[in-house]
Amino acid sequence: MEDHRMDLQNMDLKGGSLQISTEVIGKIARCAALEVDGVSEVSCGKQNKKVKELLAAASIQPPVTVEMRDGTAELTLNLVVKFGAKIPAVAEKVQENVKSAVQNMTNVTVSRVNLVIAGLAAEEQE
Repeated sequence: MEDHRMDLQNMDLKGGSLQISTEVIGKIARCAALEVDGVSEVSCGKQNKKVKELLAAASIQPPVTVEMRDGTAELTLNLVVKFGAKIPAVAEKVQENVKSAVQNMTNVTVSRVNLVIAGLAAEEQE
């Protein structure tokens, strides 16, 4: 389980160096997306699948992917939005919130925030 390679963003500090894993950047992005009204979950949108199928889907397409290119991050988030939400407005707010949170907390420049609407949450699930 711990054999996968962890990508790190390296920075120099006065007293030494700092490394921030792409996993941490992804968690910050997920939390920032969940703060936006209209976002139900950051996942692949496969709520009705069996556990075995869910695990297989999760290994293929993670809820958040972080790609580092020349010191900048390109993020892709899979969102489940609440039924009735205005998707373009929610998407724009998610992009702003994610970019702001990642840049403020890590000092890593975010070049793009790509969003995939992977599911729709029915009103009863709230």
